[in-house]
Amino acid sequence: MREHTVDKPFRCEVCDKMFRQKGNLQTHMRIHTVEKPFRCEVCDMMFRQKGHLKTHMMIHTGDKPFRCEVCDMMFRQSSHLKGHMKIHTGERSFKCGVCDKMLGYKCSLKNHMMIHTGDKNFRCDVCGKNFIESGQLKNHMMIHTGEKPFRCEVCDKMFRQNVSLKRHMTKHTGEKSFKCDVCDKLFGSKCSLKIHMMIHTGETKFTCEVCDKIFRMSGQLKNHMRIHTGEKPFKCEVCDMMFRYKYMLQNHMIIHIGDKKFKCKVSNKMFRRIGDVRIHMRIHTGEKPFRCKVCYKMFRRSGLLKSHMMIHTGEKPFRCDVCDKLFRSRFVLQRHMMIHTGEKPFKCKVCNKMFRQIGEARNHLRIHTGEKPFRCEVCDKMFRKREHLRSHMMIHTGEKPFRCEVCDMMFRQKGNLQTHMRIHTVEKPFRCEVCDMMFRQKGHLKRHMMIHTRDKAISIQM
Repeated sequence: MREHTVDKPFRCEVCDKMFRQKGNLQTHMRIHTVEKPFRCEVCDMMFRQKGHLKTHMMIHTGDKPFRCEVCDMMFRQSSHLKGHMKIHTGERSFKCGVCDKMLGYKCSLKNHMMIHTGDKNFRCDVCGKNFIESGQLKNHMMIHTGEKPFRCEVCDKMFRQNVSLKRHMTKHTGEKSFKCDVCDKLFGSKCSLKIHMMIHTGETKFTCEVCDKIFRMSGQLKNHMRIHTGEKPFKCEVCDMMFRYKYMLQNHMIIHIGDKKFKCKVSNKMFRRIGDVRIHMRIHTGEKPFRCKVCYKMFRRSGLLKSHMMIHTGEKPFRCDVCDKLFRSRFVLQRHMMIHTGEKPFKCKVCNKMFRQIGEARNHLRIHTGEKPFRCEVCDKMFRKREHLRSHMMIHTGEKPFRCEVCDMMFRQKGNLQTHMRIHTVEKPFRCEVCDMMFRQKGHLKRHMMIHTRDKAISIQM
């Protein structure tokens, strides 16, 4: 009858907590006695209750009997499934008494409350930074230890957190499960969708106090502020060179890291990651698994398709913090940033000339070696650079893709069109330092300079 009444006749003599059944009291007493009578035969871990041991054993057996009917995800405990279901239902039953924010879990509310109290109980012994949760401190410690336990099976890239690996995997799978309710655009992560939504809402939260530039994210403002402060927090451990951004350090490290373990069996080219070899092999096999849905052009890599799609959409999401110029890809932005920083980390071993990109250094080296690896299949003419061959091929095809909007004259190269446009704009950017005469082309100035050098030679003879 005790189960149907509020009667709890069994009392704990340590903390005065009351229980309906004697067995419940006996189990509770193990909290005070620290007794753990149930032992795991696999890893020797001890437990207070038999049920806890039973749940723990599922780690070793891999047993997950509880399945989500929405996404088929499996769980060890019914309570874990119940908590997971809130992702699909959107249920948030725990309310913050300070700001009225609704949260899905009691532990989330507990952690959220620390924002208001300012309570950060977990401190890093290395750098002194404080954290709200022990898990946050644990993840942070990996920065100091360099530990990255989660590995991508496709490209072997390592990650500190499982969530970072999952987010990265969407690049390989192409999965985009987060949809914008306004324009129906799909995104690979919730964070990307959140940033995108600011375009529709016009929301801009973070303003630079120096130049009044506005940013959507605090991280963007933080990075931008380094332009004003001159701060360069990323240091190369090999040569002590300092960098403003992490990607600059990563680009620079290529100079020092010479270890390339993985070899292409066709061309013997060496790579640092097995994933890079797999992608490289598509050059030899001709495989292009990624197709543009607009123009049906095929690509070897998903990143190339993604960049290509921006040609159709006109999207340029990467902005230079210095001059506000927009770019389609982060790589092109990174390359552009070196114009502002003046950084040229790649040096020619022959003449010590410095370059912004390793590709530029390689191309330059061919001047010294005389190597011309690109051959025209029509006339067998050899070229140092691929783009030189590409321009040359237009002679055979007759292709002239660049058109002057004023007179409709066609050109093979964009540079030739730009030079031609000076006829219409009357722009003459090249000035003679001797007589101040202006010229449209550098070649014209060069030819003109012979007049002065010839006159000088004649006067010396006289």
